[in-house]
Amino acid sequence: MTENEPKPQNDNERPFEPQGEEPAPVLSDPGAEVAALKDQLLRAIAEGENQRRRFQRERDEAVKYAAAGLARDLLTVSDNLGRALDAVPAGAGDAMTETLRTGVELVQKELASAFEKHGIRRLEPLGERFDPNLHQAMFEVPGTDYPSGTVAQVIQPGYAMGERLLRPALVGVAKGPSTAETPTPEAAG
Repeated sequence: MTENEPKPQNDNERPFEPQGEEPAPVLSDPGAEVAALKDQLLRAIAEGENQRRRFQRERDEAVKYAAAGLARDLLTVSDNLGRALDAVPAGAGDAMTETLRTGVELVQKELASAFEKHGIRRLEPLGERFDPNLHQAMFEVPGTDYPSGTVAQVIQPGYAMGERLLRPALVGVAKGPSTAETPTPEAAG
């Protein structure tokens, strides 16, 4: 304010003065201004389209894997049905035991069918190369017919739903022959 201007009595009478904002750059060429605005618009449209695609992909994955938690919980049911069948060998009992065994087998088959219907597959990696993304090594197995680093024993099968691992297979991995033979006590003495 200059000395000749009257002083405002309150803040409402002050002339508008933008604070902290820089004036928009004035382009001397209107064509350049149109091109800049068109570029901004195209970028905004592309960003909106990318965001729409990302949300759609996330939504599709959420729908596809919504039952993953329930499926994980049912894996132990499947394991326990298998253990129940292993505990009673076929033909080792009276008629009631055989009927019970048959019923458990049917329930296990129905559960396996439901898993298959929903894209849940069982991982039986015996003889496959050990993959830490799919298998959990519990121990090494020396002296097997399998090459080193191969799954030689499956303790518990793994399961996958689509491309997502629900549970890794618990495995024993073949240990290759040692490079240096350790001397036996008789040979050392």
